Amino acid sequence: MQEGGSSEPRRFEVTNRLVLAIALPMMVAYMTTPMIGIVNTAVIGRLGDPAMLGGLAAGAVLFDLVFSTFNFLRTGTTGLVAQAYGRGDPQEEQAVFWRALIVAVCAGILLAVASQLIAWAGRLFMDAEPAVSDAMSTYVTIRLLAAPLSLSNYVILGYLLGRGQASLGLVLQLIINVLNMVLSVSLGLWMGWGIAGVAWATVCAEASAAIIGLCILILRFRRLPPLAQGALRNVASLKVMFALNRDIMIRSFVLLGAFAILARQGAQLGTLTLAANAVLMNFFLLSGYFLDGFAAAAEQLAGRAIGARYRHAFDRAVRLTAVWGFSVAGGVTLFFLWRGDLLIDLMTTSPEVRELALAYLPWAAFTSVTGVLAFQMDGVFMGATWSSDLRNMMVASFAVFIAALWLLIPAFGNVGLWSALHIFLLTRGFSLLSRLPARARTTFA
Repeated sequence: MQEGGSSEPRRFEVTNRLVLAIALPMMVAYMTTPMIGIVNTAVIGRLGDPAMLGGLAAGAVLFDLVFSTFNFLRTGTTGLVAQAYGRGDPQEEQAVFWRALIVAVCAGILLAVASQLIAWAGRLFMDAEPAVSDAMSTYVTIRLLAAPLSLSNYVILGYLLGRGQASLGLVLQLIINVLNMVLSVSLGLWMGWGIAGVAWATVCAEASAAIIGLCILILRFRRLPPLAQGALRNVASLKVMFALNRDIMIRSFVLLGAFAILARQGAQLGTLTLAANAVLMNFFLLSGYFLDGFAAAAEQLAGRAIGARYRHAFDRAVRLTAVWGFSVAGGVTLFFLWRGDLLIDLMTTSPEVRELALAYLPWAAFTSVTGVLAFQMDGVFMGATWSSDLRNMMVASFAVFIAALWLLIPAFGNVGLWSALHIFLLTRGFSLLSRLPARARTTFA
């Protein structure tokens, strides 16, 4: 193995075991996250106040909308750290972390200071009843107090994934999720704090994970040589980071826009169809938790291979994550086709909604298969930090998606809506795949 900075490749073997060591812990981490919403809803639901329950749902949507803007702090950090790790450059790994953490803390402070303004904008956007708006404002303003810590957790997880330490990332995610659930019950229900208690539970959980994660990383960094003077102000590195973050942010906005339009178009097809589609979208979300695990593996291994300048590892990472992704997606699809009726029955008691959801079940079940390349290629391109392609192909896929909606819904109704979603997923995956050979040749030339 050559020293960091050498033009010779730093060889490492990409194995099935290595792929699964990253993918499986992240699957578990992603799948435990929805439990927070389920427990929070159950806690507030036990209080018997519909306005408070509506405020929780509206607040969660608003909070997720605001924070999805900052997903680049996780994905961007993972790609840059993975490449530094592949080069054998621990000092740059550390510098990437501190640069991203500074951005996270500064952005988090701005969000906390603007919490009242964000809550006010949320009230205007939701246009709900006063009691619902009040509950939403309480939830959002309290949760935004933890914004610097929440965004710091994005950076910590990004750093750990960049080094392939998904198990430690899983532990920190479990700390957030388990503490959140326990404290939500304790503060929201037992102590009678209601929606404020649920919000404070999240603040405490985010703070605990951030403190533990920072302590672990600071102890690690103390064993490394100190950073060179001015490393955090390196202009070239800062330009790369901000360009990467900008492109990922644009991509995320376009993706959010696509799903917002999908929901809106579904609403135009009638209340019954809207309800059935809402149930079936959970099948797509469940599939995403599995596929995100392999996307995380692709991200780390592709970035590491590029940092190591080792084409063989890159090609093998792409191949193995694709094989595992399609295998798992196929299994998930078969399971949904076989036992999807039970899942539908768990999610709704309405006979009409059940019947309609069952009729469209195959369209939801196959999103696992049509979405594999979209998730995997996102991971590869994020790890490789080919962010301009991520941005451009997402915009192009969005245009195809809009055209598909325009052409198919008038002719085929809800089948057209689901067809447009499949076309969107396939276009995302194949458009990036078409860019892969040329990008790889240039990078490893």
